[in-house]
Amino acid sequence: MTPTPTATLVARDWAEIQERMLVPLYEAVYDRLEVGPGDRLLGLDCGAGLALLLAAGRGAVATGVEPDPARRALARERLLEVLAAPPSAPRPYDALLAFSPDPEVLASALPAVRRGGAVVLADWGPAERCTVPSVLGGGPAPRDLDALVERAGLRPDGSGRVFCPFGYADVDSAVRGLLSTGLYPVASTGSGAAAGSAPFDLGDPALAEKELTEALHPFERSDGAVWLPNIFRYVIARVA
Repeated sequence: MTPTPTATLVARDWAEIQERMLVPLYEAVYDRLEVGPGDRLLGLDCGAGLALLLAAGRGAVATGVEPDPARRALARERLLEVLAAPPSAPRPYDALLAFSPDPEVLASALPAVRRGGAVVLADWGPAERCTVPSVLGGGPAPRDLDALVERAGLRPDGSGRVFCPFGYADVDSAVRGLLSTGLYPVASTGSGAAAGSAPFDLGDPALAEKELTEALHPFERSDGAVWLPNIFRYVIARVA
């Protein structure tokens, strides 16, 4: 399947603007797991693969799963091993990373993790500590990560919160970055986009961009930069 030009542009905005906003989360999780040489990681919805690159920089062997062809192509440009779906045969991965967990995809990937291996789930923190959901008009709501752990039959093994501010050079970059997240269906490239409750006209991309631009003005700084503070929460569980 060949990505459309629009899908490719959105994927590049994710890779060039948005993906780095989650580096503090990735690094906090890797520090907590003490990721290092020889560890084998499987990352779900890995996007353009930045989280995998950071793990590889620590000496780990990282494989990604990314259903969106445009993002998958960008990850492969970085010489990463990225699959379109979780591996069907059991493989002894030491850790499974699901930073935007989908219950069905999570269930299909769990057989690939060795017994005692770590499963990391992450999502937005408390609404009052996250600016982006307010820009979206109140959504998306954070997933109940503890309930996901329980339903998956995993053993809880800790949790944490990480400050992940979304900072942009200007409003245009902020609009492009936020649209690339897939939180707005009008800009979704098919990579697990969540239909939030943003009060924008999603049937008209130009109007959606205009209204998002207006929603971002209160977060502009005097130098034109946009600053959106957020807290992300992660939980660690173990495969029984």
